[in-house]
Amino acid sequence: METDKPLTPAAERILTVAGKLFYDNGIHAVGVDTIAAEAGVTKKTLYDRFGSKAELVALYLWRRDVRWRERVHSFAGRRSTPARRLLAVFDALADWLATENTRGCAFVNAHAELPEADHPGRQVIAASKRWLLGYLRDIAAEAGVRNPARLAEALLILVEGATVAASLDVTPTAVATAKRVAKSLIEEATGS
Repeated sequence: METDKPLTPAAERILTVAGKLFYDNGIHAVGVDTIAAEAGVTKKTLYDRFGSKAELVALYLWRRDVRWRERVHSFAGRRSTPARRLLAVFDALADWLATENTRGCAFVNAHAELPEADHPGRQVIAASKRWLLGYLRDIAAEAGVRNPARLAEALLILVEGATVAASLDVTPTAVATAKRVAKSLIEEATGS
C-alpha cells in the first residue's frame, strides 16, 4: 500500500490522531466519532479522506511499517559487514521498542483485532513481516551463508520473540538476549 498523493492537512491530523488512539487503546476500542472529534474534523471529512475505518487502519499500519523499515535501514546502513547489518536489526528493535513500540508490536496487536483475512490492515501486517524476512535473507546471502532462508527465519523468530517478551516485561533484556543468540547463529552460519 503506497499513497501516491500527499494527504491534506486534515487527513494528516486524522491519521496522526487515529494512529495514536489505535495503538494506545486498540482498534476496536476507538470509533470514528472519537477520531473525528480528537482530530477536529467531522465524520464526513474522515470518510471523505479515507473511505472507511478499515482503510484508515491500513494506512496507519502502513505508515508505521514505513517508519520501521527506515529505522532498520538507518541502523544497518551504519554497519560495514553483512553480519553486522544483521545484528543491527536488533539495535533498531531496541530503539524502536524504547521510542515507538512501548505497548508491543502494533502489527501483532492489530492482527489479534482483525480476524477477517481480507481486511486491508491484515495485508499490510503480512507485507511488513514478509519484508523483514526477505531483508534478513538478502543480507544473510550477502554474508555468504549456505542457507540464508534458514538463518533469516531464525532471526525473524528472535526479533518477534524479543518484541513480545520485551513488551510484556517478561525479561528486561529480551532484545539483548535475542541479539546474543543471533550473533551465535550468524557466527555459526558464516563460519566466523
